[in-house]
Amino acid sequence: MRLPRASRYENLPAVTTSIWFWIAFHIGVLIAIGIDLITFKRRDRELSMRAAAQRTVLWVVVSLGFNALVWRLKGPHHGVDFFTGYLIEYSLSVDNIFVFVLIFAHFRVPPLAQHRVLVWGVLGALIMRGIMIVCGIALVQRFHFVLYLFGLFLLLTALRMLFRKHPPRELAENWAIRMCRRIFPVTREFHDVHFKVRLDGRWMLTPLALTMIVIELTDLLFAVDSIPAVFAITRDPFIAYTSNICAVLGLRSLYFLVARLMDRFIYLRTGLALVLAFVGIKMIVADYFPLPRALSLGVIALILAVTIAISMIITQNRGAGDSRK
Repeated sequence: MRLPRASRYENLPAVTTSIWFWIAFHIGVLIAIGIDLITFKRRDRELSMRAAAQRTVLWVVVSLGFNALVWRLKGPHHGVDFFTGYLIEYSLSVDNIFVFVLIFAHFRVPPLAQHRVLVWGVLGALIMRGIMIVCGIALVQRFHFVLYLFGLFLLLTALRMLFRKHPPRELAENWAIRMCRRIFPVTREFHDVHFKVRLDGRWMLTPLALTMIVIELTDLLFAVDSIPAVFAITRDPFIAYTSNICAVLGLRSLYFLVARLMDRFIYLRTGLALVLAFVGIKMIVADYFPLPRALSLGVIALILAVTIAISMIITQNRGAGDSRK
């Protein structure tokens, strides 16, 4: 049975994005990362909650500014798609941060050293997610039925998030940690913020390097869950890639903010599960019951707003206690 022509090809990528737009985007990303690294190095201390909030807001403003540029140059449809993809990926980043907190706590990584791990983690995420998006879009273009598999995968991921709690706080038996310790010699103690050190005539990794490896592997697993979600919104490679990258860029500042508030987002995981379920169903039925872009954005924003608001209201006493510290 052939799929309806209009709906089937509605979201296929249009090769209209100039190569110079791609180049300009990456130059802007490198400049933004460079400025952020320089200002943090001059600071030479852990980010306070206020500073983390300011940097988080700044990254969001920069991303929304780029969103406005996309709206202006590529049209309203692409502008809505970018914002919807950005909202989904940014929200999933908050859930990922919960796991990062557990990893840093397990390795007892000092707050200042956490920033260096997150820097390399973000750079690795940019490369991994770019490759996965390009490969995913090429796969969808060649085999359209893959979209149904992605939709089903998102539904299964949503069920897992609904009925499975966060990973246990004890990570000693984590397969990635066991494998790294088996392959690489690792020192018992940190050596400032270095990833490797020479001891007794041989090079050894420090626990900070082991932490970075686990963070990178964990982010790869997160990408497997989150990348298919953007394909429910758009198959334009530029929109899918840039919305994902903009969400990842603010991850470091967001980490230092959310890490202090993670006990308050008690229903966020439920909200994210509902969002993934919605986009999974949207992907599966898109050829027969396409939903308007504005409606999809409204549903996703409403789910996240309600779950976050309920979480903050119920845990407001915790917030009051934290603010006095």
